[in-house]
Amino acid sequence: MTTPVKIRRLPHGASLPLPSYQSADAAGLDLYAAVDAALMLQPGERALVPTGIAIALPPRTEAQVRPRSGLAARNGVTVLNTPGTVDADYRGEIKVILINLGQEPFEIERGARIAQMVIAPVVRADLHEVDDLEATERGAGGFGSTGTR
Repeated sequence: MTTPVKIRRLPHGASLPLPSYQSADAAGLDLYAAVDAALMLQPGERALVPTGIAIALPPRTEAQVRPRSGLAARNGVTVLNTPGTVDADYRGEIKVILINLGQEPFEIERGARIAQMVIAPVVRADLHEVDDLEATERGAGGFGSTGTR
């Protein structure tokens, strides 16, 4: 199943490839850094990295911006607000908040694959306020309440 998504290259992203799937069954489209010059991300530092694109999603969809596992595993670089959400009515540039959780500085060069974008359906909730909720076996047990095994 495919979903048509309109995409616009912004002037500073003109020479970069459009987001693309890297394999036949990949869930995410790779996003590229549209930086003018290399950006050095120091350990513990975060940066808002432009991608040089804007999209028009169909109603009731979102684009989730997620980390690339290789960057996280090898360099400790990840998306800070993962997953970041791009709403269907947003028409501005997609930017990625990267953070370096690694031990070494990390250089972001123009055209580097910095994150992935997954297009997903959105279900809107119709909230109904009540005085009580139905009981479940778990109940109000929070973090770790179901055990580790």
